[in-house]
Amino acid sequence: MVADRMNAISEIAAARATVLDRIAAATRAAGRAENSVTLTAVSKLQPDDRVEAMLAAGHRVFGENRVQEAQARWTARRAQPGLYLRLIGPLQSNKAADAVALFDAIETLDRPKLAVALADAVQKQGRRPDLLVQVNTGEEPQKAGVAPGDADDFIRAAQDVYGLKVCGLMCIPPLAEPPAPHFALLAKIAARNGLRQLSMGMSDDFETAIRFGATHVRIGSALFGERPAR
Repeated sequence: MVADRMNAISEIAAARATVLDRIAAATRAAGRAENSVTLTAVSKLQPDDRVEAMLAAGHRVFGENRVQEAQARWTARRAQPGLYLRLIGPLQSNKAADAVALFDAIETLDRPKLAVALADAVQKQGRRPDLLVQVNTGEEPQKAGVAPGDADDFIRAAQDVYGLKVCGLMCIPPLAEPPAPHFALLAKIAARNGLRQLSMGMSDDFETAIRFGATHVRIGSALFGERPAR
């Protein structure tokens, strides 16, 4: 058992080092400052031993898709020094209070009803997680997110009407399309709204995302291997 655990830690640490090296190389190639890109390890659905191995490797920024799953995984670990949790999956309005209580950043603000629920939770709890507006750059009907044409008005309403701390934008490009135009569009919307965080890029396209200004990349399979099926 000890040998298996040490092997898992070694494997995860090596994968993490490889991804960090690729991030650093992409950052240099883009002429950007060192350490300007944060690696979010996507721990959703991963076995607990692999998450423990990532923690043992020194990683502290994790992304989760579901509030309930994240509560089960992270509540007992919340006191880990430097731990930073990001919600990267769709958020139901009735889970807003739980999300505010647990997460340091919520990346999927995308509708007025959720803005109201988050504003209420922030006021009651006195916690102000970073909030990112999810933009549906491909305008895919099955996908969450604000349409690009509505993004400016929604961002202003989130800030001025609901009093929320909007720090940036997030997107998930359509699988069947080149990601670069979607990353460029997200960067353009962020720039004209004065937003600094850009969460974009995953295992298959994070180097392209960095070229277009990603400040946070969400990496799962390149770090942990393929997720097990539910």
